[in-house]
Amino acid sequence: MTDKLDFIDLKAQYAALKPRINERMQRVLDHGQYIMGPEVKELEQQLAAHTGARHCITVASGTEALLISLMALGIKPGDEVITTPFTFAATAEMIVLIGAVPVFVDVEPDTCNIDASLIEAKVTPKTRAIMPVSLYGQVPDMSAINTVAARHGLAVIEDAAQSFGATYQGQKSGNLSTLGCTSFFPSKPLGCYGDGGAVFTSDDALAQACREIRVHGQSARYTHTRVGVGGRMDTLQCAVVLAKLERFEWELAQRLALGARYAELLADVPGLRRLAVRGDRDCVWAQYTVFVEHRTELQAALLALGIPTAVHYPKPVHHQPAYAHLCCPECCPVSTLVSTQVMSLPMSADLTHAQQDRIVAALRQCMR
Repeated sequence: MTDKLDFIDLKAQYAALKPRINERMQRVLDHGQYIMGPEVKELEQQLAAHTGARHCITVASGTEALLISLMALGIKPGDEVITTPFTFAATAEMIVLIGAVPVFVDVEPDTCNIDASLIEAKVTPKTRAIMPVSLYGQVPDMSAINTVAARHGLAVIEDAAQSFGATYQGQKSGNLSTLGCTSFFPSKPLGCYGDGGAVFTSDDALAQACREIRVHGQSARYTHTRVGVGGRMDTLQCAVVLAKLERFEWELAQRLALGARYAELLADVPGLRRLAVRGDRDCVWAQYTVFVEHRTELQAALLALGIPTAVHYPKPVHHQPAYAHLCCPECCPVSTLVSTQVMSLPMSADLTHAQQDRIVAALRQCMR
């Protein structure tokens, strides 16, 4: 039987960081401040410094980061938020959860990111915000998005769950708009060992709102100034991310290099199309995603050779039963098309060249 590769090799990462991760976690176990312990503030300071944003507010998950951002902006039932249907459901889910209406804009066929040129046509008097998604590790055209937002007095929330560490026109993902939200889910470019996330902003009032909302709306102990949620990131998870930050710049460099090597190795594979990366930004490859035909059969053939794959995402949000009433099935044809073609290959900072060669050789064999 062929040995199966890991889709994301978290075990190799832990082996490299084991002493520091164990030390960081043991420190929390020793001081016992499991909620809002000193590691929370320490991590927020380091993450803010990394992005260049004035404020970082750690939260319980990337999903919670979106919810808290929408609440901080005062998005109300009936308000509209423009976003993409080609994303994980959490993006639209949080808009719907607070009673607002997601308005879907189609994606670019070569990046799968929201098509900024289509956004302005969807702005109405009810529009309050734009929520673009930085998919697969690459930021969309935030300059164009911010220009539209400024023209109409809208806030922009970057869903940067897959792109922490990526750059756009010299600035870091998460610090490109009114608010930036990221996730520390274990498979993300910077992940913890459970759920975790963060909100970034340089707006002092929004930062204060986010901090209060994440602790049940408290401005002081048992003083509930606003409606909030239980949205804190626990101290142990902050400790894990602090340890991982110590080699994060190396990991980013590895991701960029492995992405470039994938592109070179796959350049002449017939029947395969690679994701485009725009010249004014990079991609940290949260997933290394390609476009293929006959995906189901190809995935089965690759798995038989020990190569796992994944699909992000097999059905756009506007085709999901819970959200289908928000948009006609034909409203975003590019999203519908690419959802049948995208396939993600094994990717992590610890992927070796030998493993990458094996993946590409298997692809060539299965696509002949």
